[in-house]
Amino acid sequence: MPVFKMPKSSPGLAIADDSYILHFLDPDNNSKYVDARTALQNSDIYSLIYQLSADMADAKFVAESSRTQGILDNPTLTSNVHAFWQSMFAQLLLGGETYAYRWRNDNGTDTQWEYLRPSQVTPFLLEDGSGLVYNVTFDEPEVGVVQAIPQSNMIHIRLLSQNGGKTGISPLASLADELAIRDSSNRLTLAALGRSIMAPGILSVTKGGLLNGKMKAQRSKEFMKQMNNSDNGPIVLDDLEKYEPLEIQGNVAQLLNQASWTGAQIAKVYGVSDSVINGQGDQQSSIDMMNANYLQSLSRFTNSVIAELNNKLAGQIKMDLRPVIDPTGDAYVTNISNLQKNGTIASNQATWLLQQAGYLPEDLPEKEQSQAQVQAVQVVPSNDATKGGVNNDEDSN
Repeated sequence: MPVFKMPKSSPGLAIADDSYILHFLDPDNNSKYVDARTALQNSDIYSLIYQLSADMADAKFVAESSRTQGILDNPTLTSNVHAFWQSMFAQLLLGGETYAYRWRNDNGTDTQWEYLRPSQVTPFLLEDGSGLVYNVTFDEPEVGVVQAIPQSNMIHIRLLSQNGGKTGISPLASLADELAIRDSSNRLTLAALGRSIMAPGILSVTKGGLLNGKMKAQRSKEFMKQMNNSDNGPIVLDDLEKYEPLEIQGNVAQLLNQASWTGAQIAKVYGVSDSVINGQGDQQSSIDMMNANYLQSLSRFTNSVIAELNNKLAGQIKMDLRPVIDPTGDAYVTNISNLQKNGTIASNQATWLLQQAGYLPEDLPEKEQSQAQVQAVQVVPSNDATKGGVNNDEDSN
């Protein structure tokens, strides 16, 4: 009897953690998953993700290898460099990991990178545990599905991981309860506002007045007509009526302020101050302290990016975050000027640093030195000296 071997459906072992088992045993826990598209409908999350990803894209890659610098400065043919890197970083912040495929020529040189959505990529662990492979579904019909792509051909940037750095965890997972509270608060606020009485005030009839509903409605219309025809003047009432304007109740105002609490929670998850999303922040911190804290938060994300790029590309790679907080370079010039004044560096060294930073042009002419004007002095002999000379001549005779 012939024996048939079933082909493998996957090139390796599936990468999973215990959370999948827990979700299978507890189906009600599916609400813990937060979709990125749904999360971006939240104004605080959109504002924070946009600002963080844009600032990371504004950072400058500095590579030792010219080839590496070239692919980092021009990674794709379908978009510009800023849009490509902002898309990569935005997906990293939303999903905890981001992918890009390295298209290379026969010599192994990178020609372009293609951004991949998480739904297009499925990572697998090799059976011997020596590395990862990826199954990728490309959008191009001519390419289609490619299986068992080695990890050297993939750019896979991860944030926090629970499986040894193989895959990343989305920060949105920790915001499931906060976003659920936010949605419930919005629904409650809309219901409270919808059921509230839309009236400018209460007109009370005193002294035991007994009016039916029709008479009360008619008196209300007459009062509003009187108030509109008064041209912002005082309203005249008799002793049988009393008018009190309505105010917003405190419980409805508290519901409207619920957004500030969820905004602070979202900023806390990404390790930044809530002032980034127009919150209160730390009122006692100076601008320099706030910039230092923000750069420290950005460095937590950029370190993951640098680690992946240094692992896959040749040469040492760094990210210069100075353009993020000093786009014009004025603060950098001030620091260099202070170093020169303190005698730490010379004037030519300060000029070279500013040229390397792009603040001064490379063909800057040398500084003209002021020439001291020297006036010729004509020596005029005095009369005494002349007479003395004559007398000396006469004596010699």
